[in-house]
Amino acid sequence: LRAEPGDGAQTWARFARPPAPEAAGLLHDTFPDGFLWAVGTAAYQTEGGWRLHGKGASIWDAFTHQPHAPPEDPPGAGLPSGFPPQSPPATGDVASDSYNNVLRDTEGLRELGVTHYRFSISWARVLPNGSAGAPNREGLRYYGHLLQRLRELGVEPVVTLYHWDLPQRLQDAYGGWANRALADHFRDYAELCFRHFGGQVKYWITIDNPYVVAWHGYATGRLAPGVRGSARLGYLVAHNLLLAHAKTWHLYNTSFRPTQGGQVSISLSSHWVSPRRMTNHSIKECQKSLDFVLGWFAKPIFIDGDYPESMKNNLSSLLPTFSESEKKFIKGTADFFALSFGPILSFQLLDPRMKFRQLESSSLRQLLSWIDLEYNHPQIFIVENGWFVSETTKTDDAKYMYYLKRFIMETLKAIRLDGVDVIGYTVWSLMDGFEWHRGYSIRRGLFYVDFLSQDKKLLPKSSALFYQQLIEKNGFPPLPENQPLEGTFPCAFAWGIVDNYIQVDTTLSQFTDPSVYLWDVHRSKGLIKVQGLVTQKRKSYCADFAAIRPLVSLLQETHATHFHFALDWALILPLGNRSQVNHTALHYYRCVASELVRANITPVVALWRPAALRPGLPAPLAAHGAWENPHIAPAFAEYAGLCFKALGPHVKLWVTASEPYTRNLTYRAGHNLLKAHALAWHLYDQQFRRSQRGRISIALQADWVEPACPLSPRDKEVAERVLEFDIGWLAEPIFGSGDYPRVMRDWLTQRNDYLLPYFTEDEKRLIRGSFDFLALSHYTTILVGWEKEDPGKYNDYLEVQEMTDSTWLSSPGQVAVVPWGLRKVLNWLKLKYGDLPTYIISNGVDDDLHAAQDALRVYYMHNYVNEALKAYVLDGIKLCGYFAYSFNDRTAPKFGLYRYAANQFEPKPSMKHYRKIIDDNGFPGPETLGGFCPEEFTLCADCSFLHTRKSLLAFIAFLCLAFIISLSLIFYYSKKGRRSYKRS
Repeated sequence: LRAEPGDGAQTWARFARPPAPEAAGLLHDTFPDGFLWAVGTAAYQTEGGWRLHGKGASIWDAFTHQPHAPPEDPPGAGLPSGFPPQSPPATGDVASDSYNNVLRDTEGLRELGVTHYRFSISWARVLPNGSAGAPNREGLRYYGHLLQRLRELGVEPVVTLYHWDLPQRLQDAYGGWANRALADHFRDYAELCFRHFGGQVKYWITIDNPYVVAWHGYATGRLAPGVRGSARLGYLVAHNLLLAHAKTWHLYNTSFRPTQGGQVSISLSSHWVSPRRMTNHSIKECQKSLDFVLGWFAKPIFIDGDYPESMKNNLSSLLPTFSESEKKFIKGTADFFALSFGPILSFQLLDPRMKFRQLESSSLRQLLSWIDLEYNHPQIFIVENGWFVSETTKTDDAKYMYYLKRFIMETLKAIRLDGVDVIGYTVWSLMDGFEWHRGYSIRRGLFYVDFLSQDKKLLPKSSALFYQQLIEKNGFPPLPENQPLEGTFPCAFAWGIVDNYIQVDTTLSQFTDPSVYLWDVHRSKGLIKVQGLVTQKRKSYCADFAAIRPLVSLLQETHATHFHFALDWALILPLGNRSQVNHTALHYYRCVASELVRANITPVVALWRPAALRPGLPAPLAAHGAWENPHIAPAFAEYAGLCFKALGPHVKLWVTASEPYTRNLTYRAGHNLLKAHALAWHLYDQQFRRSQRGRISIALQADWVEPACPLSPRDKEVAERVLEFDIGWLAEPIFGSGDYPRVMRDWLTQRNDYLLPYFTEDEKRLIRGSFDFLALSHYTTILVGWEKEDPGKYNDYLEVQEMTDSTWLSSPGQVAVVPWGLRKVLNWLKLKYGDLPTYIISNGVDDDLHAAQDALRVYYMHNYVNEALKAYVLDGIKLCGYFAYSFNDRTAPKFGLYRYAANQFEPKPSMKHYRKIIDDNGFPGPETLGGFCPEEFTLCADCSFLHTRKSLLAFIAFLCLAFIISLSLIFYYSKKGRRSYKRS
């Protein structure tokens, strides 16, 4: 099958629908055997030595040495967030000093373990005047020494002949690439390189990124040689670059390939652009955008020797034409497709007019698929890819590392899922260097270079360690920790569902109407109320409330064993004290709890839960400082005592405060909250536990915090600090020492912040140990580091940079889906506070309300529960229960297991999936089939009278049995007496 121009347009339709969650996240797989792992540099960016040993001047030497006003960016050419401002003019005179450090650079390659190294030859270093006169022997010796070192290390070279550094003499004498004669000079230079180095080189790249060379070197003047010509000049330069490339390819093909056996290509750079709307017009505009940037060079080489039709139709006489013989000469002059993708073209040097009002994005996978379809399934060698960090970033370059991970993951998916023939991948670059128009204001290296130092050592960054491990594993192989586990939870495991609040609805059902009705069967066919006639008033039952029975029925449908909800403190005690008690609300809550018990569902009741838009406190308490006021602690204990007394007979699991979010708390508020919790716990322990036999604790929000650079000691320190401030702040006083975490106190003292209160010794004894179990809510994982990259996500107070891994799944609400974070936080809590009975009291994610299938929530729930199983089975966590958040969309929009519309609840697929997990008690496999739990005998709701009066029934049964035995004895002895009388 041969590709036709325009076939790539299928790509946008193919990727229009979001992938299933299983395919959207990390793909655990490896690259094909023999995959080429490479890293790259460019001569002017790293070599330095600009006047050493006979090197001639290049256009970049002249461009950086002569002050010039940078041309204005075209409209809409703004840089994405994170780019530093333009730095003062800089040069590559010294740069990374690679010219004097061949051993240093190749040692870096050895550390990485790469198979290939892409570097460029400086044309002016081997031919100072640019022409094929006497070559510079020192220059040839330098590259010969580098190639020898690569051979010793077993690293294959990938050599670029021209990476933007044209000899200045050719620019002065001919006007540079604007002159067609340059094609012959380039051919002669290439012949010198093939002759001297070709025996050691199997991959040659003629020209790097001809789009940037032509357009920004000769049209906009943003790059060397800085010619601010016309668009016509830019297209003429591109024309000459294509001819120069073709001449060089044919030279190698005829004169050197038979003996050297190498391959030659040209490095083409591209962006990716997505349609604003999925219409035919927008897709055509996207296709045109890629034609104008990538197709400009790729179509002549890979298809038919001529420019894309969209360019010819839109540019008219601006675009030069090829003769028929030139078309044949250019067509097929590439042995593989060498692709460059990253910030140099995308977002920086792409002319915004070439996007045709569509949206640019950084999707490498889609670009690879487009190239595969558009250019007849070529072998693709990614010869440049990566991102950047700011100049201030040193060795912990997490932002760069996660971009790298994402691009490599997209490459793997393109190979394994899309069938694209990608043969190699090149990280850009080996070391920090001169970044063209950005100077030294950004860094793109795997190794850090201190440009002000004398020796310029290479210090490996976190990205280097990541790339090293990835090469070693040849990708992202499936490991035991990322594989699902088969097994089941203990038989008494609590399978729960959470509802933030249950609305107190005292509307009675229709069956409580005492009136008498007649059925009019002949006329209206309806019921006619008989006036003045009522039935005998019956005793009211909790089931008479219209809202309770549907609630319980829906919960029974899920097969959940527990239901977690919060009481409304402000509703029960409007004034914040017992001077005014809402007995109606209290009775309703009591009915909910009792009806749940009747249905064999255990109520788990929270006394207070902060609401999203309100503190959830009685108005007088909220008006007088809320949790800032120390008087709130005894007020909370008073409220708790009322609830224990009213609801305690039906509630066996209590939560004092559910998910108090520490990032919204002041230190004083947290202090008072801890005392309030402890007072409530001791009140229950002393006055209610013996009779009610329940348990009580606090439920903490415990999202996991992962060091952005896992091998960085400073990032680990930052992650531990955030965990102590987020979780340890409230957990340590209760489950640990009775006081605040030492990390927290030391950090605040270091910052001269003395706002964190102190507990008295009595308060420490009061708070410490005030728990019966450990309850945590967990939703996501965040990455943290110490390097400041994105000011918008930087916490100055804790000196923490927050970020995310772009290979992670995200919900519509931008919540990262990271199942293994749950297992990590459970182990962290066990390590700190011991082996405690633990409940995951809330876990869930938002999803698209309009999606027919809530696939993300199904994926989320399945994988988070499986990680909980790993924590129980593999790590020995005393896990007692898991609660899914949330019950329905009415009280928690986008989070519900039930969809709510038109006053009806409809189960989502996630509810049915959760029910299956509950029914299976986990994820049983062939080896766990025998380990089933015996079914408990479930009494019907109508038999609950007997069920709740077992002692009375046993006493009555005893009396009946005694009565029967007595009658039998009386009958027996009376009969015996009569027989004796007759004999006598």
